[in-house]
Amino acid sequence: MRQDDPRRIGRYQLTAVLGEGGMGTVYLGRSPGQRLVAVKVIRSEFAADPTFRERFTREIEAARRVGGFHTAPVVDAASRGNPLWLATEYIPGPSLDDVLRQQGALPTRTLHTLAAGVAEALERIHACGIVHRDLKPSNIIISASGPRIIDFGIARSLDGTALTRTNYVIGTQGFLAPEQLTGAPITRASDLYAFGMVLCHAAGVVPLADGQSLESALGLLPSSFVGIVTRCLDHDPARRPTPTEVLAHLSPHTSPPDAWLPPSVRTMVDLYNTGHSQAP
Repeated sequence: MRQDDPRRIGRYQLTAVLGEGGMGTVYLGRSPGQRLVAVKVIRSEFAADPTFRERFTREIEAARRVGGFHTAPVVDAASRGNPLWLATEYIPGPSLDDVLRQQGALPTRTLHTLAAGVAEALERIHACGIVHRDLKPSNIIISASGPRIIDFGIARSLDGTALTRTNYVIGTQGFLAPEQLTGAPITRASDLYAFGMVLCHAAGVVPLADGQSLESALGLLPSSFVGIVTRCLDHDPARRPTPTEVLAHLSPHTSPPDAWLPPSVRTMVDLYNTGHSQAP
């Protein structure tokens, strides 16, 4: 914890910094009953923006609607006043982005369980009428029990009103579906494009070598992934698979959850469990 970090938000004692982004900081916290939570505290300049507050309220509502073992369930929040904050169950584990940076491409067995877990999460998210719109490795937590999708900060209900500005693209370059770049309607299929790109990163297919096209790189995927990932990355949203179709394709290849992580990644997860459980 840094000198200017808050020591308490709401009823939660803050003990460590878990991460920081443009919108705010995520802290490890403890409830009065000593349960670990992740507390996302929004920067004060955003809290003063009515449009941002409405977007933040949508994030809380979206995460609560999905719930379960697919995401980090919301346990508390403050969508009024300053600071704005959101407390979720703490899921001990690194992000997929951290894993790939430290360990490199994942083995095929791990890829299958990762893909099935994320597809199941998307199935649940979409069943709630929500499009995530920013699926990427840093928004996937790798836990001992499987992957969890986090950060619904720009999620949008399918029947909701867009909280965007003209010519303003929301999402992360490299994972944006073509329609997100052209201003065409954003649907569930947009998340499937991002899903395909996540698998490409996890398999070590991207970033691409100089002069290499994505089409040629897809041939480097494990054979059981080539067809389904190619469909996910189709420029026509109507030709992309649904999460249910992805699960049906992957189910014969998925390993039991207790064996899905290679030893080096399991060590990373164990360190999160040990280190944060001992935080003061």
